[in-house]
Amino acid sequence: MGGGMGLAQGASLRVVTERTRMAMPETNIGLFPDVGAGYFLSRCPEHSGEYLGLTGQILLGGEALAVGLADCLADSTDLIEHWRQLTDSNQGSVQLRIDNLVARLKKSTANAQAPTWLNADTHGVFALASLAAIVAQLTQIDSDWSAHTLAILRQRSPLMLHVTLEQIRRGRHLSLADDLRMERDLVHHCFYTEHLKRSKESSETIEGIRALVIDKDRCPKWNPHTIEAVDAHMVNGFFISPWTASNHPLADLNGT
Repeated sequence: MGGGMGLAQGASLRVVTERTRMAMPETNIGLFPDVGAGYFLSRCPEHSGEYLGLTGQILLGGEALAVGLADCLADSTDLIEHWRQLTDSNQGSVQLRIDNLVARLKKSTANAQAPTWLNADTHGVFALASLAAIVAQLTQIDSDWSAHTLAILRQRSPLMLHVTLEQIRRGRHLSLADDLRMERDLVHHCFYTEHLKRSKESSETIEGIRALVIDKDRCPKWNPHTIEAVDAHMVNGFFISPWTASNHPLADLNGT
């Protein structure tokens, strides 16, 4: 979840089991999916990354393979034996042991199931140009999936949903290093939203943490209150860096 997902997506071999639960749920607390999510969510098939980032949908077990967020599916009861063989020097070189592990995992990976929400409606709706268009289209679809998705979006911070959609759309065209620099800018603006004359306790993120983590009343007072009330000025300010290119905290970060 969250930071753990960011670390996992940097791995060269991402293994899940039937017990795995994966998500980027940050919009639930008035934040955005960080730790490189603008990069890896934007590279999920078609527009499934927008759906995952905006809703915080939990991926169960092998569902992550269908959206490119895992490489192999293992049975949890086999993990000890996999680890034993991987660390047994009598099984050959390290690379050979890794190759053998991957070969074993691919057998169980064939049984992975795509998530039920990954369908034509998901790709079509979340490909739309704006959050307002996404919400409007969801209201036109008569299905349990669309009603559930719409209800989730209505619970989140309208402002941060707009920011998240813009983050993922921009991230699709950025290197990993540039995406991480963008997300560092976003983190600053989440707590010091100067372009809206808000900071700390008056920010969406602090309000979300208060409502969901501290007071746990689950009644955040989002500002603006509705998705339709958010305008471009409110969103664009999050993407203006408070630093110059040379003094950015991640100025020296390299990577594609």
